Amino acid sequence: MEMSAAGRLEVRLTAADVGKRVSVRRLTGASGTEGKFTDTVGVLTSWDDDVLVITKRDGESVPIARASLVAGKVVPAAPARRRGPAASYEELARVSARAWRPVESEWLGRWELRAASGFTRRANSVLPLGDPGVPLDEALAAVRRWYGARGLPAYVQTATGGEGTQELLCAELERRGWVREVTAELWTGALARVADLRDGPGAVVLSRTADDGWLARYQRKGVSDVALRVLGGGPSVWFAAVPGAGGAPDAIGRLVVDGRWAGFAAVEVAPERRRQGLATTVMAALARQALAEGASAAWLQVETENAGARELYARMGFSAHHAYHHYREPDGPSSADGTRLC
Repeated sequence: MEMSAAGRLEVRLTAADVGKRVSVRRLTGASGTEGKFTDTVGVLTSWDDDVLVITKRDGESVPIARASLVAGKVVPAAPARRRGPAASYEELARVSARAWRPVESEWLGRWELRAASGFTRRANSVLPLGDPGVPLDEALAAVRRWYGARGLPAYVQTATGGEGTQELLCAELERRGWVREVTAELWTGALARVADLRDGPGAVVLSRTADDGWLARYQRKGVSDVALRVLGGGPSVWFAAVPGAGGAPDAIGRLVVDGRWAGFAAVEVAPERRRQGLATTVMAALARQALAEGASAAWLQVETENAGARELYARMGFSAHHAYHHYREPDGPSSADGTRLC
């Protein structure tokens, strides 16, 4: 923490630091010697006379009474990364968006409004990549009209925890009553490390299309023509399957190659064949295909509560780059009907 020349902790923050990444220490609990020091790191998203609000990496907003502060300072906006390829948030946002294209989109300034008949939040949400060109309330009203005309709830996809992410927008949405429904993370890693993994059991079949067998293993059932367009969209799309004894494969996966990036999604294994290395087999085969097309870096998205997947991807050398969230319009219809992230 920041210290004065006399060795005392100091609060070196003002309201002018809103929007910057900060680290603060506050005294919680009882006063005096019975209290406890608590540290919080994140983006300072608001400051009034009595309360500061800091948005942490995972998107949680932490209100802090100004009177409880004992130390605080601005810290570097982008902490040094120890693993994974270097990339800005905007680069990865654009790459991941190209890997999961909607069937309809429209631009509002630098906000992309995306729709695909409700198939997944990512294909049916606003991707803000800068200024919408109008005041925020006007932009949000236009968003609600656009999705309402299509019979869809309005969602805004935001990100936190990286250089150039959108903590301030998250705070503004929350102040306006938008509801954060889902949080997940985008992880990155070196592609060659995935390609070098030892194959498990089974041979992988690669295809440019998702056939009936692949779709039979895919977690979302009753896939429509719109969903097939989303699944098949992207710069260079591959579908992998490990054939099984029945009608559905034992394991599947999807890959999109886009320049230096290879994006993995829909890696799924039959329940009775899990923990046998099939997910690794699928990802290694897809990674080798991506290397052959000139990619060098890998990304994937994983929900925060999926402990098994997070453990697997960490062993493969992936690490979190940023968190992303979907905010639903106030009083709007929920899509909690099985809509999947990826």
